[in-house]
Amino acid sequence: MSIFSGRTLMITGGTGSFGKAVLDRFLDTDIKEIRIFSRDEKKQDDMRRYYNNSKIKFYIGNVRDMRSVQNAIHGVDYIFSAAALKQVPSCEFFPMEAVRTNIDGTDNVLTAAIQEGVKKVICLSTDKAAYPINAMGISKAMMERVFVAKSRTTDSTMICGTRYGNVMCSRGSVIPLFVEQIRAGKPITVTDPEMTRFLMSLDEAVDLVMFAFEHGQAGDIMVQKAPACTIGTLAQAVRELFHDKNDIHYIGIRHGEKKYETLLTKEECLHAYDMGNFYRVPADNRDLNYEQYFEQGHTEKSRLDEFTSDNTKRLDTEQVKEKLLSLQYIREKLLYQQ
Repeated sequence: MSIFSGRTLMITGGTGSFGKAVLDRFLDTDIKEIRIFSRDEKKQDDMRRYYNNSKIKFYIGNVRDMRSVQNAIHGVDYIFSAAALKQVPSCEFFPMEAVRTNIDGTDNVLTAAIQEGVKKVICLSTDKAAYPINAMGISKAMMERVFVAKSRTTDSTMICGTRYGNVMCSRGSVIPLFVEQIRAGKPITVTDPEMTRFLMSLDEAVDLVMFAFEHGQAGDIMVQKAPACTIGTLAQAVRELFHDKNDIHYIGIRHGEKKYETLLTKEECLHAYDMGNFYRVPADNRDLNYEQYFEQGHTEKSRLDEFTSDNTKRLDTEQVKEKLLSLQYIREKLLYQQ
């Protein structure tokens, strides 16, 4: 963590699952200060009492409000921009709320960061931004366009982003829902057992952001080569770990859901770089002088044809159980059940 030695990091939406994972990773290092910026004073107070660490500073505010962002950002070296509306159904019913937080809010953070001389900003995106079909994904796709465009306007603030799939046991994810349904003696509810989703732990989400922090260039989108499984396999793995005997209740696909998710589109694959466990999608930094491209084009054929939860490494039930057991949340729930 020497690159953070004596530095100040701000996390927008910092009371969420990602923010807590970053705190767990950073607090024992020689980082100077971590600022938690969010709008929920109760979650901030819970976090303050839980960590009881003078390195953590709490700022009440909302990314939608430029003034509150500016007040919190002064003196910050780096930003992890994680504030977002993430629930697909709620964004479907209230799309303008997704616009105000995911798009306008990100623009506010980046504008303030450039004004205040922040050195690096990493924006967190989602697989739903690739070929988006729902309001959440569309707003995140626009968020990506915003940070790519902003990255062209400054030489002093390096702006790039990450895109990843489902983070296991993050707030609002399906695994805690399954666990609570089982503990309540209810059948677990599955949308479509053949639906596939990427699987990533919170630690892996932090790893991706750190990789982007260290290796990303202005306007890049960084993607981790995550495995996937079907929702049916995930449900079965949870049931076996918790010895569930109830039937599964199939409820069908909800508003705005896809059968599978995409982390890299076909178009992005044309110029993506393979970096081992990660892909780097560089920004298209051509300007608006299109005439020069009428006679010159990109003819190199990509060796990668889309990266989706259907064509990545598919985990079976035992492999999913092993991945679940690596999660502190699952281990604690299993211990409590004994």
